[in-house]
Amino acid sequence: MLSNSAGVPLYQQIKEQVGTAILAGELGEGEALPSVRALARDLRISIITTTRAYAELAADGFIATVPGKGVYVLPLDSALVREQLLRQVEDGLQAALEASRRAGLERDEIVRILDGLIAAEGVRL
Repeated sequence: MLSNSAGVPLYQQIKEQVGTAILAGELGEGEALPSVRALARDLRISIITTTRAYAELAADGFIATVPGKGVYVLPLDSALVREQLLRQVEDGLQAALEASRRAGLERDEIVRILDGLIAAEGVRL
């Protein structure tokens, strides 16, 4: 869902939503996406906005435009996936650090909390 009041440009919202859907496997390799015009019409936004979103998704290696045929999801490159996931981890940890700072937590307390969360998930790191 797009929001004009989110403080994030619409093209960026589209890029993030489509990129997230691809990384999550909701949009698979070779799957056709709506044309720039169709997406703009469906979302009731400018063609320029959808063009920019698709251009950035293409530059990031998520999609490709085949002239005369449409826009398709590309196979995920493992380095690309790792980089995107790493960015998500960094964003989450940055938010956690900011909340920890506001709560006045010390480093040892933060590490203990993270260790507890890891143990609760049954993840071996």
